Amino acid sequence: MSAFPQIAPVRPARQIAAPQLSLTGSQPRRKWPVRFQMIEPIVIFIDIGIISLASVLCGWAANIDGEAFNPSKAAGAAILVASLFVSLLKVHGLYRPMELLAWRHQVGAVVKTWVSVLFLMGAAFTALEIVRGIPRAAGLFAVVGLSMLIAARFLIKQVVWTGLRGRKFAGRNVVLVTERPGSPSTGVEQTLATFGCSVMERFALPPVGAGLSQRKRLSARVIECVSGSDVEEIIIEADPNRWFELRSFVGDLRVLPSPIAFAPTGAAAELFRRPTRNLGSSLYVDLHRAPLTLTQCAAKRTLDVLGASGALLLLSPVLALAAIAIKLDSAGPVLFKQQRCGFNGRAFTIWKFRTMSVLEDGSSVVQARRFDKRVTRVGKWLRRTSVDELPQLLNVLQGSMSLVGPRPHALAHENQFDKSVRNYAFRRRVKPGLTGWAQVHGCRGETPTNEAIERRVEYDLWYIDNWDLRLDLGILLRTPVEVLRARNAF
Repeated sequence: MSAFPQIAPVRPARQIAAPQLSLTGSQPRRKWPVRFQMIEPIVIFIDIGIISLASVLCGWAANIDGEAFNPSKAAGAAILVASLFVSLLKVHGLYRPMELLAWRHQVGAVVKTWVSVLFLMGAAFTALEIVRGIPRAAGLFAVVGLSMLIAARFLIKQVVWTGLRGRKFAGRNVVLVTERPGSPSTGVEQTLATFGCSVMERFALPPVGAGLSQRKRLSARVIECVSGSDVEEIIIEADPNRWFELRSFVGDLRVLPSPIAFAPTGAAAELFRRPTRNLGSSLYVDLHRAPLTLTQCAAKRTLDVLGASGALLLLSPVLALAAIAIKLDSAGPVLFKQQRCGFNGRAFTIWKFRTMSVLEDGSSVVQARRFDKRVTRVGKWLRRTSVDELPQLLNVLQGSMSLVGPRPHALAHENQFDKSVRNYAFRRRVKPGLTGWAQVHGCRGETPTNEAIERRVEYDLWYIDNWDLRLDLGILLRTPVEVLRARNAF
């Protein structure tokens, strides 16, 4: 025994005490009969139940058309709404336990998804003339259902937080094999304890380069420990660089019915946190992913085409009046064209209504300032109301711009900012936009200092890293409000 002291199982007092506590009856009071992995399906079930209950109660309270209440109609509508609502939240990963702790984000997502679902369902019911009495109960259902969902989110957050903080969730009984036997509690062990798992035994891996006999002795002890016990999983915590010898060790443990998991440590462990994809028989690790997937690009492009087309039709009288006013006010073309920096650094020609007496382009461009004498009389009004930017809807249809994204700068300014502002080039990972996250936060107009452009870049990079279609819709809805405020518009 003295020849192999490093493979003797380490039995911390806390792990030994756990089975003894269960015999006294105190353990059930500390642990909840719910596993951490069950939180997501439970919350989904709660949402479906809330929507169904709200639909039935509101349908009964509204007493549609004075007829006897038919719960089957209310239940049918609830199933449709709940299915769409839960699916949308599930797709965006909003049922993950750690996401449920983000209270403000959860409430915002629930409100946006609820409103979107009711709008779609209401439009469908109206078009198909399904259930004539729905308009009476719809308002009550919208308010009551949303209130119940938000209240449930608050309670769920408190429960999940309490469970994690107090380590109250039930979990699997595991055996931990680690290469850090001197540590009283490894990082993996702390994580397992947080999520309710009980480490029943803790073994030490032999040092790198140890002989075959040491590995065989370790596997024999692990097999002896797990056989006939209530251990549900074996976890091996080690550096991936030891995989050659670990593979043989795992092969020895295959006589056990328990699943075996690998918890990587060391520098190579970072690769395991990155997404992977298959290309034929080869596995690729994504070291740097594009900001948007193909599906997201398609969704954003669809919004761009539909939004730009609709805006051009709706605003065509405004565009015509602006063109006439420019022509009558001063000599020169109606439209102003300038080279701007776009997606992936490619230059494109941007279109705007002419608002100045000059047509600057090229290597020297002076930004417009407050009380700039180059701005025409009509140009002042166009710039203040941002009507001068509307021809860029044509750029959106053309594909060189998007409705929402970082605002494009002239090539002369682009080169200057690229040298003076850290991470400025990251803005080019998406198409430039007609409006953007920075613009709805008041970052418009001149950028006389590095601090001004750095603040704008921070907003742009946050938008790129957190993009989703709802964010674009929110920015588009906030843009008219920002235009009316006219901050830094001159």
